[in-house]
Amino acid sequence: MSIWEYANPVKFMRTSGAILPWVVAGAAVCTVTGLTWGFLTPEDYRQGSTVKIVFLHVPAAMMAINIWVMMLVASLIWLIRRHHVSALAAKAAAPIGAVMTVIGLITGAVWGQPMWGTWWEWDPRLTSFLILLLFYIGYMALWSAVEDPDSAADLTGVLCLVGSVFALLSRYAVFFWNQGLHQGASLSVQSGERMSAVYRYPLYLTMLGFGLLFLSLLLIRTRTEIRKRRLAALQAREMRT
Repeated sequence: MSIWEYANPVKFMRTSGAILPWVVAGAAVCTVTGLTWGFLTPEDYRQGSTVKIVFLHVPAAMMAINIWVMMLVASLIWLIRRHHVSALAAKAAAPIGAVMTVIGLITGAVWGQPMWGTWWEWDPRLTSFLILLLFYIGYMALWSAVEDPDSAADLTGVLCLVGSVFALLSRYAVFFWNQGLHQGASLSVQSGERMSAVYRYPLYLTMLGFGLLFLSLLLIRTRTEIRKRRLAALQAREMRT
């Protein structure tokens, strides 16, 4: 069995319909449990109760970047192999990624204000994250502006390649520039920099929940895009007859 079998819309619809209820259930359980567990954790000795914003900010920011990476992979598959499901999946993912980026920016501002004394700073990571949001908006606008779906997929695929630079900068800016207010990674493999287990384990669960939430929404939206494509094809056929 090849993974390319799922590029067939019929195969994709059948398989995604079977797994979707389980993914939705997993997303609900992990997200609700993780957030509840996280907000019941004790206050941090330095940041107080504001540290609990981490349970929204980190998963949302992580998904905002990773969703763009997923769109990049899907766009490359379209540009190279011309599989329509991959192009529709990239299109379906964009609004979800934009919402995650907005959540990341808002929660970051709320978290940063008591820590930094300002709602916003032109920090390298913050600035690149804001530019990533603009790329999300531009990506969605380009899909809406171009009538031919294949041409829209081609153009947005190229835009996705360019926007990937800022997705990477959002993740690794602190390694490129030392200046800026944004802290380093909240989760680190180095034992001396690890977050306390009190916060780390509920954060892991919330991150898993956000990942499953994205997968749920992606499957739902991709299935909707496939149905819209089928409907448009049927309408075009009826007009020719």
